[in-house]
Amino acid sequence: MTDTITGSDVPTAADPAPPRGRTPWFGPLLRRLHFYAGLLVGPFILVAATSGALYALTPALEQVVYDQELHAPVADTALSLGDQVEIAQGQVGADAVLTAVRPAPEPGDTTRVMFGEDGLGPSESRAIFVDPATGEVRGDLTVYGSSGALPLRTWISNLHRSLHLGDPGRIYSELAASWLGIVAVAGLILWIGRLRASRRAAGVVRPKRRQTGYRRLLSWHTAVGAVVVLGALFLSVTGITWSQYGGANVGELRSALGWTTPALDTRVAGGAPAETDEHAGHGGGASGADGAVDPAMFDAVLAVAQGINVNTNEVEIKPPAEAGTAWTVQENKSDVPTEADSVAVDGATMQVVHRTDFVSFPLPAKLTTWGIDLHMGLLLGTVNQVLLFVLALGIGSMVVLGYLMWWRRRPTREPRWLGGLGGLGGAAPRRGVLQGTPWWGLAAVAAVAITVGTFLPLVGYTLVAFVLVDVVVGLVQARRAGERVSATP
Repeated sequence: MTDTITGSDVPTAADPAPPRGRTPWFGPLLRRLHFYAGLLVGPFILVAATSGALYALTPALEQVVYDQELHAPVADTALSLGDQVEIAQGQVGADAVLTAVRPAPEPGDTTRVMFGEDGLGPSESRAIFVDPATGEVRGDLTVYGSSGALPLRTWISNLHRSLHLGDPGRIYSELAASWLGIVAVAGLILWIGRLRASRRAAGVVRPKRRQTGYRRLLSWHTAVGAVVVLGALFLSVTGITWSQYGGANVGELRSALGWTTPALDTRVAGGAPAETDEHAGHGGGASGADGAVDPAMFDAVLAVAQGINVNTNEVEIKPPAEAGTAWTVQENKSDVPTEADSVAVDGATMQVVHRTDFVSFPLPAKLTTWGIDLHMGLLLGTVNQVLLFVLALGIGSMVVLGYLMWWRRRPTREPRWLGGLGGLGGAAPRRGVLQGTPWWGLAAVAAVAITVGTFLPLVGYTLVAFVLVDVVVGLVQARRAGERVSATP
């Protein structure tokens, strides 16, 4: 948000003068944190922002790339779901297990019949796309998760999530999501301080096009940061919920506070209740039945659900996952207004054994659902996707501008290899800011660091690494300064 991401030991005219009578410590501390975090974690944030920008476009891209599979000629007649399921079953092997059906949501769309079979990865299903009017099979693709991502979106999602490296690769995205929020908050506080101290607020908000070099980069960094900071915080908070370590802590916190999403109980005769997973858009899937399923049951179960609380065409119907459990019908309308009601139906008696209604969800559960759908570009449709694309590009440009500023401030006459972080860029803001910090300030800093580091373990580990790097750089600088003094006649 300020020139502190590049670092400088030399105050500039744009820096507010500290009040007389006391030594400032909080601002310099944030500058140093902003510098090291931006410099060392910047590549992770840049990759996450770039892949996130691509992911934001995938819902629209799917409609074009997979037009054959997703769409069919509009007709006045339609086959029953049972007939469509039988047609789909004829396209798969005998070992394939029918797991779910998504009826065509609108005229001109296809019905998606999903199967589980050997060779599929976790959360993957084989989807047969059937024309509901003619029964023509229009496609056979692997889909992922409860969002039903097609291959293109799945590939980009895995790039964004783990760089296609599996669980070890998720460390990168967790680092990016965790530190993005911290860097944004630090930059926002520094920007507010600069805004309050500036005589001309416009000079802090608008880019300075007439200036050149470092000052121009700084003005663009500040202006873009002021626009994207709230969006960056939102992406950081919602992104952490998908992470391995911080996400697990978020889940435990939500459970302790009673903020979890109500689960649909599918027990019919002593079976175990099923659990919902609102994060399944990035990972998660449907389990299938162990045995034959009567295709005609899909029409009957859907009719029962429509008489209870299912009032949208965007639904998914699942046969019993195991003996003693019910059929389920789940609304999948993620845009506004959100429709996420669900019904469990006993296939033997056609009686409703349980239901959940989105309108009665606790507010934190609703906010979680909306936040995740907004993060995935689903809540507001095309507008949501365009805003995410622009926001991701803005965050990426912040990183690039930060590195360009750091490069501009590099030493050009006497490279300080470790003292200037390799002599490639500007030095970090002045050290020793904690020496004049009051005891309560030190206590507050320690408490915040320990709390954040415990809740977000990767932040804690990297924060320790930042401190170690800073100590090593300080020792090298002190040693070189001593050598110069001793060499002076």
